[in-house]
Amino acid sequence: MTIAERQTQPDPPERPEGPDARAWAWAVLATPIGPLLLAATDEGLAQVVFHAEEKTAAEAVARLTRRLGTEPTAVPPTAPGTSTAPSGTPRRAGHLAEAIRQLESYFAGDSKVFTLSLDWSLSTGFNRRVLRELAAHVPYGTVVGYQNLADRVGEPGAARAVGMAMGSNPLPVVVPCHRVVESGGGIGGFGGGLETKRILLALEGVLPQPLF
Repeated sequence: MTIAERQTQPDPPERPEGPDARAWAWAVLATPIGPLLLAATDEGLAQVVFHAEEKTAAEAVARLTRRLGTEPTAVPPTAPGTSTAPSGTPRRAGHLAEAIRQLESYFAGDSKVFTLSLDWSLSTGFNRRVLRELAAHVPYGTVVGYQNLADRVGEPGAARAVGMAMGSNPLPVVVPCHRVVESGGGIGGFGGGLETKRILLALEGVLPQPLF
């Protein structure tokens, strides 16, 4: 198999219900970039979905049900004014509550680092390697070029494949694919839309805040 073939391998196939199925739960969080659907397993946050209005959220839940191999479970409600899951609830509820808390802090400008447990099962191979490098070594308020990121994972000929990996990112915002830009200074593409990317980069001080 060539490097190019390895770099463009699809993400894991849908999982049948069975011993490999993962219990999971989801919630929708209102944010300055629109509603985000958050899905968590007992291992950690597994997916973030942009523009999660009713139709998009329903489609995402159906897709995740197939991918994770089981129906989502109900999450006990949090206490008013908090984002903390009640004691004794499944770990997925705690991961979901913590993701909500940290994302709210991020969008409020109070937090610059995510310290969430992540479930990487919806990404694999080259894509996962690139995304893990991005999450670990491209901090708040900085950007990296597609070529530079390819160099960092030891695949200097894979700049285009890096772009594909960003498009497959199951954990946007938390794994900051918005910080990956074109080497020539262009903003590059973004699965959540270019306006969303501009808002996130402006929040982090990379771009000026819009006047209105």
